[in-house]
Amino acid sequence: MLKKTLASWITVALAAGGLTPVLAPAAPPLNVIVVFADDISARELPLYGSTNWSPPEAGNSSDPAVRAQTPVLNQLAQEGMWVTQAWASTVCSPSRAMMMTGRFAHRHKWWTNRDIGVVQRPNGRRENWPLYESSPLHLGHLMQNAGYQTFWAGKTQMPGDLTRYGFHEGCFTPAGPRDHPNPYTDFRHEMRRDASGKRQLYNVDTGKPADTYLQLGWNFYPHVGLMNHPSNQGETFNWWPNTPESRASFGPATYGPDVELAFAFDFMERQHADGKPFFVYHTSHLGHDAFNWLNPEATSRWPGTPVITWDGTSYVRTETKITGDDGVYDTHGTVTEDGIHTHVNYLDYQMWLYRQKLTSMGIADNTVIVFTADNGTSGYGKHSSDRQRGTHVPLIIYAPGMTKQGRQDILVSLADFLPTLADLTGQALPADYDVDGESLWPYLMSDKTTHRAWVYGYKGAHQIVRGEHVMKDGPGKWYDVSNEPGDLISYPVIRDWSAASDAQRAERDRLTAAIAPFDLHATEHDAPGTPSAKANPKKPKKSKNKKK
Repeated sequence: MLKKTLASWITVALAAGGLTPVLAPAAPPLNVIVVFADDISARELPLYGSTNWSPPEAGNSSDPAVRAQTPVLNQLAQEGMWVTQAWASTVCSPSRAMMMTGRFAHRHKWWTNRDIGVVQRPNGRRENWPLYESSPLHLGHLMQNAGYQTFWAGKTQMPGDLTRYGFHEGCFTPAGPRDHPNPYTDFRHEMRRDASGKRQLYNVDTGKPADTYLQLGWNFYPHVGLMNHPSNQGETFNWWPNTPESRASFGPATYGPDVELAFAFDFMERQHADGKPFFVYHTSHLGHDAFNWLNPEATSRWPGTPVITWDGTSYVRTETKITGDDGVYDTHGTVTEDGIHTHVNYLDYQMWLYRQKLTSMGIADNTVIVFTADNGTSGYGKHSSDRQRGTHVPLIIYAPGMTKQGRQDILVSLADFLPTLADLTGQALPADYDVDGESLWPYLMSDKTTHRAWVYGYKGAHQIVRGEHVMKDGPGKWYDVSNEPGDLISYPVIRDWSAASDAQRAERDRLTAAIAPFDLHATEHDAPGTPSAKANPKKPKKSKNKKK
């Protein structure tokens, strides 16, 4: 009955461009949860059948002991669907920009993490062009326009005013008052000068130098900031814990991903009680490498998580107990071994909690669930434009009434989610807002057998594109992708195009033409009207040393 009801939301009419979905108003609206994991390649999920995955120190391994176990994601993928070729950009910021805006870098100018287009203000000041200015319609704005209450949890990777991204509330790890650190935890780094006067990064917990990058802890003893939560007592941003009860229970055993999920559930409950549809955008830190505050000398990239156990039908989480201070801690066997596989396992546990929560609220059959990630794994694909190391991410979708189930051999871009949610909510995108994504909704809800002809990624000036037959990576090599290798990456290089098939040569030409308009890194790097910094080079200072 539910499938028939949902299918009735969509009527399909013939149009010049093919099948065009025309959506009738949905009642009640579908809730939407997007879980956006951090730095997790598709190969890290057993579902993808890779012969290699990442060991705790990064690299490649085929050791089953460090392979994730994901029974809930496997089930979700079979009840819903999973996509064999979903693509992001190669690193966090541009991938999140692609996901939020439905656009590629030639529009939003976020080329890579430290290569973002600038805008020159009327006073002459130059600064990174904020995403909410370069691309003023985001997922959050779209859902707000459709009458949804919106919530953003976890890692933002978005600078500027977080209230301008289209979310009513947020629970960020970390994000809070900018003028001082969270006073309730010292799991953080700060830059100081050592005895010789040299600037050095220090672990505040131990007072010792730290050989890493500057971080505020987001795993155990986390820095958590709340945006517009009722407990903030009128403040837009507030550090958490922010009540006597939460402060009494806060400590080294408090786990950031648990806090994010608790506030997401709180938000869902309040909106459901008010009869309002909700959109949860959960950008988890799980998967991201991090400093190990419980063991500062650890060599693994991924600190362990709370212990969880799957009994065949449900998860049991061991209560975390951590004692100690100043970098010397006893976890009493309640924290797992290190490794990205433990992060993927914990994400599986959280997806189980989401599904349990939706069932208990009576809205499991009225909620869309998406699980994906922002780019490839650290030490393997992150930052890489080699083949699809950095761009190939997992994608699992469960939508009530969808016509597809299980494995789907299609191409999907993270840019597709903005137009997909526009279709889901029955909205037409503004005529003057160009997007590069293509709505996946007609594929999910009809008998369509294909989605898009190619997927695209980028890293600075490097362009990466893949079709059904061939792929070009950032360094410019072309590959035959007609067959999937066991490690999901070792495609044969096409060295002699005269020996390639007609279909491969034709697709090469189509892909080359398709991505040519995006190749603007050298010519339109910054906001329109912003003069190039190279056009006004600073004059060198005159040297007082005449000989020099």
